[in-house]
Amino acid sequence: MDRPARRKGLFLVVTGAVLWGISGTVAKKLFQHYAIEVDWLVTTRLLIAGILLLTVQFFTKDRSQITGVWKNRRVAIKLVIFALFGTLAVQYTYMASIQHGNAAVATLLQYLAPVMIIFYLILRKQTVFTVQDLVTVSLALVGCFLLLTNGSVSQLSVPMPAIVWGVLSGVTLAFYTVYAVPLLKQYDSLVIVGWAMIIGGAALSFIHPPWQADFAGMPLEACLYLVFVIIFGTMLAFWFYIESLQSLSPKETSLVGSLEPLAAVLTTVLWLKEPFGFFQWIGTSCIIGMILLLALKKAPTNQKTNAAVS
Repeated sequence: MDRPARRKGLFLVVTGAVLWGISGTVAKKLFQHYAIEVDWLVTTRLLIAGILLLTVQFFTKDRSQITGVWKNRRVAIKLVIFALFGTLAVQYTYMASIQHGNAAVATLLQYLAPVMIIFYLILRKQTVFTVQDLVTVSLALVGCFLLLTNGSVSQLSVPMPAIVWGVLSGVTLAFYTVYAVPLLKQYDSLVIVGWAMIIGGAALSFIHPPWQADFAGMPLEACLYLVFVIIFGTMLAFWFYIESLQSLSPKETSLVGSLEPLAAVLTTVLWLKEPFGFFQWIGTSCIIGMILLLALKKAPTNQKTNAAVS
């Protein structure tokens, strides 16, 4: 694969991860200051973002794919699996982990995903564990740990439900990243992500209908935050992340996605005015170093690392 394509992929996943990280901080403000419920926010953001993505597909690309994806039974089944156990699961498990514990532990556990992907690919004999893998994984994990705990292991003392939901969040992120690859070979990313969001949001609607909210009493500031979370933090973030798989391996995409906690911490410091410790700056340097290593890496001569669940 040529270098421009890799640069585009890196740009997309970096932008998607940053938007997702910022949206987490915005969502936290919605939860704390405007009493927005987690279930309602996940349902609403998935449904609206999914509809918007399919609308973009309808007006800018091959609109026949919107219905065409359902004409192949095998593809349709895979799409439903991806929607429920990928898109919806990533959203819900992460938010549930935050609800039972805190955002630091939830994000740290979620970013076990790159390690899970690498070992999955090794077990499938689709890649080999290289020295560079060891360095990049170490930088990602150490960077996330220092960023989110400031070097204090005691901050990981959280209720068991938070740990369970956090580990499940990492598993679902790994699944989301890997399982999408064969679907993207057949259909545009807008179609796959758009339908996955709609299916996930519709499924969660049975638990918490999106129309059960006091929109009339919602202040303008909260509405603007909600728009940001839906458009930038969900629609664009997930679209860019999944689109990056067209030119990057699942392993690389999930590693670069570690920019999410960096964006979340920085926006928390600059916007919510929370302190930023010495070890967090070291963690920032680790993640930036990991990104530079991947950016300078030559494209692989084979596509084995792009293989996914069949």
